[in-house]
Amino acid sequence: MPEYLAPGVYVEETSFRTKSIEGVSTSTAAFVGPTRFGPTWGSPELLTSVADFERIYGSLDPLTFEDGNGSIPNYLAQAVRAFFNNGGQRLYVSRTFHPGATDGHAQTTITAGSPLQGESITLSARYPGSGGNLTVTFSVFAGQNVLTSVAGASAIRNVSPYDVVWISHLSSPLGSGGALYWAESYRDLNNNPAWRFHPQSGPARELSSLVAGFDDVRVLEASVQVSYPDSTPRDDFYDGVAFDPRNSNSFATLFAQKPGSRQQELIEPLIFLYSSNTPTAGIEIAQIMLNQIALNQIPPVDASQFVPQLIAGKTGQLTRALSGGSDGFRPRAADFEGFEDPDNSQIKTGLKALEDVTDVSIVAAPGSSFGGESNDYKDDALTIMDSLIAHCENMRYRIAVCDSADNQTVSQVTAYRARIDSSYAALYYPWVRIVDPITGLEGNFPPSGYVCGIYARNDVANGVHKAPANEIVTDAIGFELLLNKAQQDVLNPEGVNCFRFFEGRGYRLWGARTATSDAEWKYVNLRRYMNYLKQSIDVGTQFAVFQNNGPDLWGQITQLITDFLYNEFRSGRLFGTKKEEAFFVRCDMTTMTQNDLDNGRLVCLIGVALLRPAEFVIFRIGQFTASAQQ
Repeated sequence: MPEYLAPGVYVEETSFRTKSIEGVSTSTAAFVGPTRFGPTWGSPELLTSVADFERIYGSLDPLTFEDGNGSIPNYLAQAVRAFFNNGGQRLYVSRTFHPGATDGHAQTTITAGSPLQGESITLSARYPGSGGNLTVTFSVFAGQNVLTSVAGASAIRNVSPYDVVWISHLSSPLGSGGALYWAESYRDLNNNPAWRFHPQSGPARELSSLVAGFDDVRVLEASVQVSYPDSTPRDDFYDGVAFDPRNSNSFATLFAQKPGSRQQELIEPLIFLYSSNTPTAGIEIAQIMLNQIALNQIPPVDASQFVPQLIAGKTGQLTRALSGGSDGFRPRAADFEGFEDPDNSQIKTGLKALEDVTDVSIVAAPGSSFGGESNDYKDDALTIMDSLIAHCENMRYRIAVCDSADNQTVSQVTAYRARIDSSYAALYYPWVRIVDPITGLEGNFPPSGYVCGIYARNDVANGVHKAPANEIVTDAIGFELLLNKAQQDVLNPEGVNCFRFFEGRGYRLWGARTATSDAEWKYVNLRRYMNYLKQSIDVGTQFAVFQNNGPDLWGQITQLITDFLYNEFRSGRLFGTKKEEAFFVRCDMTTMTQNDLDNGRLVCLIGVALLRPAEFVIFRIGQFTASAQQ
């Protein structure tokens, strides 16, 4: 409340608008499962395209588990592609990883020759997985002579602090007889900017002394090409990389073990480590690379002889392949469920990591049901499905899209469905057949990626209140099993949503039921629309917490929710011809007792009439005569 302590004119800003509830997003999905690369813990990153996924989590190439029999399709990556191709726009991925015989990180070592025996550069993939078996190519360049003269005094240009430079005499053939230094910027006794150059050993050389014995100063820098081990070629390029770790654009900062930003941690696939940490480390790193490049020349030359060749315009390249990257063992049920580090709440894995992401409304684990009928994985597949459902029920505003197992018969999938009973889950059958973009061969893939994309597409085109069914399955060229009407007559009442092929209408999703025995919530759109209403009201009424619990607040809450539901009614999302038939909102002394008021509880009663899908469209046709009563 403002205070008025002195006479005057007071102009105050106020609002005459009522608060409003904004509908929350319902089309953001989250996948959990194994990938070829990427972070294995922490908050998942939002993806808006397949390219985003490949940049962080690797390609669509197959996975090879150490405890499996050869490679298997990359089901989660293929589901990401299916999600975006079928209309999805926003997706989170939580990677699961179960270490095998090693930690799964690919790496390689670049050893030093004379005179740096014992020192080495280690290149390691940032994350475990077969996607870390990278090929790294370093190209070293020598720039132009940066030493010049200004008003008769020595000066340099285009040099940054800690740059590694080659200093020699122009009278020497192609700069031979020189040495490596690192550049230091400082203030002289007159507080003027000045430069000095430090060799690997011995005293530093002032810029003013260079004209006495040397007159050629060239900055050495490198570019890096990182090539990924994918079926489709993909490379990252980094130009103008410095050698000295103290430089802001050096190998050590660009590929730091602990990057300075989340973005850098996600997209930089490499860690660059040097075994020494001295002021001359930049010179030593350059020396190691020059030694290795020189040894690769035909015939091999000494590194000090190779720098003049760089000055002459020759490009020096050093290529190293990282190896040892492994996809580990196939993740089990515990890996999907995930864990939270008791000492660091930011370290979460699996479904636990998705608990901190608030805008997710659809959750799936594509590929987790692969081999779900085999003896060694059946229990895990069922447990993972249970974990998905428990996660969605606990998070309140999510639905689990569950896959049937591959190669299941109608009776097997019926038994599979009988294991669960929840309105927060929907089961889909059979698997979708597509042409694998990696192998070019036909293959069957879990339906959840396609279904999540269809959910998102339906939400944008029609609204979350409409059943996500009778929708085209983009990319499908068939299904694992072509179901007929008689088979669906068995599956549909059991809550198994089927994919069907219809002549002239293509491949379609032909079911929208939840996996529940409660007839009130047997349709997917009812559960998802109610989740939407609850979350929207939840978010839109947070302002009421700690407000005075009296008639003014009750009236404000009632009007706020009424306006929101009236807009839903006018948009055709609620049943009824007038708003009194579609919904009611009551918040007064009839919904609260004195005990509620004494304990700080505001109770608002809301009723909505939801639209149910026309699952069975029935036309009754009969003959009649001209004289018959109509």
